[in-house]
Amino acid sequence: MGDAPVALRVLDSLAGVDPSQWNALAGGHPFLRYEFFRALHDTGCACARSGWLPQFVTLWDEGNLCGALPLYLKSHSWGEYVFDWAWADAYERHGLAYYPKLVSAVPFSPVTGARILAAAPARRAALVRAALELARKTSSLHVLFPPEAEAGEWEAAGLMLRRGVQFHWKNDGYQRFDDFLSVLSHDKRKKIRQERRKVLDAGIAFRRLVGAQIRPEHWKFFQRCYAGTYRAHRSTPYLNLAFFEQLGASLAANTLLVLAEREGKPLAAALNLFTGRALYGRYWGAAGFVPNLHFETCYYQAIEFAIERGIATIEGGAQGEHKVARGFLPVGTWSAHWLAHPEFADAVERFLAREAAGIAGYIDELNERTPFKGGNY
Repeated sequence: MGDAPVALRVLDSLAGVDPSQWNALAGGHPFLRYEFFRALHDTGCACARSGWLPQFVTLWDEGNLCGALPLYLKSHSWGEYVFDWAWADAYERHGLAYYPKLVSAVPFSPVTGARILAAAPARRAALVRAALELARKTSSLHVLFPPEAEAGEWEAAGLMLRRGVQFHWKNDGYQRFDDFLSVLSHDKRKKIRQERRKVLDAGIAFRRLVGAQIRPEHWKFFQRCYAGTYRAHRSTPYLNLAFFEQLGASLAANTLLVLAEREGKPLAAALNLFTGRALYGRYWGAAGFVPNLHFETCYYQAIEFAIERGIATIEGGAQGEHKVARGFLPVGTWSAHWLAHPEFADAVERFLAREAAGIAGYIDELNERTPFKGGNY
């Protein structure tokens, strides 16, 4: 195949795409795999009805998929984790329409990963141009959680960059959980041991289920926990039972469900996706309250799993400064934004410059509070 694509198509469905060709572009990232997007689309979680209309930009060479860019036409700003509600409100107050907008992202997943799925520079440039051309029919284009190098490509194309922060755990070749504890400061090490002991003393036992070990009754329980977490925060859950069941069937080798039980009955659960290199903490919920249950189910069980499997990184998801005391360190994230209205674009650019300075200061402050002995990373 040559360097230049022979055809560009915008798809509102992946039904006609060869999964193996898509996954070859995805590079092994579980949130970029064909199966993940199909589960979102097939179960109605990310579709036109839910305000996520797929407009995937694809490149084809002699009938073969050679480039792609996940893109959605959106009628709201839910499920993105890069908040632009203030921008939408400003548009509305000035009598302008902010929606629909275009978003390149993995729905409901604040996970860094490639958005430009192509290797050749000419093809990458073609995907960027196509996304911007589509965006000119809307108010704006937003590229969420690209890697830093890709963020630079979007900036070169005229988009404004925005900084964010998450908290990630790094595996420094630990053989056991106690090896990880040994590099923490005394007070942090003592606190984690106390938290784990309290959960154990409450009669809680854990199972880490992978792939086919996750049975239908486990998914039903997890869905109830997941929905309960959203209700507790007075929010509507994005994902349904059908999605989780399809995800577990189609990405079984990448799916980990941590199940907390008391007297043989399920009490809490946490869902993670993983590869040989990274584990991604996603959702959790509990059917009852036990002190420190959240920390054990979502963090310490994930750390033990990562150590057992030699997984290098745990990405703990959005927000959560409390993760620092448990060995998760601040990591910068990126997004890129283009607004059609020039005056609003100027205002947003000034805001982003001020915000970036604040984020940099925040990361520095967090790093000064490192939980590791002697400031060791």
